[in-house]
Amino acid sequence: MVKKKKNKITRYPSFLHINVGIIFFAFMMVYVVICVFSYFSKKHIVGYEVREGSLSSNNIYEAVALRQEKVVEASNAGYVNYFATEGQRVAVGNLVYTVDESGDLLEYLKTQGTEQAALSDDDLSELRSQIVSYSEDFDPRSFSTVYDFKSSLDGTVQKLASASVLQSIESLSGNASALNSINYCYSSDTGIVQYYIDGYENIGLADLSKDLLDSTKYERKQLISNSLVGVGDPAFKLSINEDWMIAINENDLDKVKALAEREYVKVRFLKNQDEVWGKVSYVTNDAGDTFVGLSFTNSMITFSKDRFLNVELITEEEKGLKIPNSSIAEKSFFVIPKEYVSKGVNNTSTVLRDKYDENGKESPEVIEIELYNENDEAYYVDDDVLRAGDLLIKSDSQEKFTISTKDTLVGVYNINKGYADFRQISILYQNEEYAIVKSNTNYGLNVYDYIVLDASTVKGDVKNLDTSSEN
Repeated sequence: MVKKKKNKITRYPSFLHINVGIIFFAFMMVYVVICVFSYFSKKHIVGYEVREGSLSSNNIYEAVALRQEKVVEASNAGYVNYFATEGQRVAVGNLVYTVDESGDLLEYLKTQGTEQAALSDDDLSELRSQIVSYSEDFDPRSFSTVYDFKSSLDGTVQKLASASVLQSIESLSGNASALNSINYCYSSDTGIVQYYIDGYENIGLADLSKDLLDSTKYERKQLISNSLVGVGDPAFKLSINEDWMIAINENDLDKVKALAEREYVKVRFLKNQDEVWGKVSYVTNDAGDTFVGLSFTNSMITFSKDRFLNVELITEEEKGLKIPNSSIAEKSFFVIPKEYVSKGVNNTSTVLRDKYDENGKESPEVIEIELYNENDEAYYVDDDVLRAGDLLIKSDSQEKFTISTKDTLVGVYNINKGYADFRQISILYQNEEYAIVKSNTNYGLNVYDYIVLDASTVKGDVKNLDTSSEN
């Protein structure tokens, strides 16, 4: 047999064939990567539209409401039904509630089929308003208020149902025993009626402690229709005086003394944004805690159902142009006497600068400059066209002035024209985030101007900015 000859395969080393195209492509890839990295690693200039606004100090507190409240005790035992509207004023002699001593009333109404109360459109509107008001003020961090709302809503429903019961009492002429067991209870004072008790009824400013101002430890007992009461049990309470106060805990004594020196402070209630002036008083307890009271002579009925209120003390309030603090910068300028500056048409300003040509011949040259501020004697000029040591010549004179003095201005960078142009500002008031500055000032800002949001992104003389805007 003839043996087959095996083919021998030899592997030759491979070589990378580099040509001009590969080199160019690699160079472009490196360039693109560098450009992308540079773009995302540097800060970009963002514009901010200047608007009018106001600022107030950040003085937001949770306050406790203290009122002159009188708890009225039940003089009879039995099942109570409320008829006066909670949170509304009652006069002396107005019917507030009834007490069914035997319970025959409810049983009789059940037999007559009148235990189901029909609610009118006004009644439903009252319930709807109560639900919407709570929904707007609901805070998930204070979920315990849901139970207070439930009790309050139960009380309102029972009160509305009791009004229907009262209309049905006249129909009980055929049931003398049920009529005889009903006691009518009338108000002996004028005031705002409330159907809850919480232990704060006799608390004054001097009686406060940190625990009493802790809303997480607050408990209230809702007084509900058709519940059983005994003789001497709380039946309802009256807020009998329109004078009332709120109290806050503030242990910064300097702040407390500053409030006391004002005597009256404007208070904004965050619940409805009402603003009322309160008279300031304060007391320090044995534990060293200081409580500031703000007394009012009106608006008590508006907040009569609230024991805790979120309020803001408006101690400073300035109106003007509102700008972020991040846009504020400082910049140095040359200070040049006014007699060396000439003003021409179109609000242009120029100076005569002494110069020497290549042959050493002295001659003046006209330099156009931009003014950034002025006082009685001098103008503030940028250093983009002038340098320290330049000699300026006074018009129609041989007097000369050597540029050397600099001063610093506080301002922002205006970008209306597409480049960063410094504008001086006069700050009226400032908090941690924003500042209020004067509007329509010389060399300053106007409403709807665009400024650089972050002044630190401006480096030197920036032209043809690619910016985005924020309001």
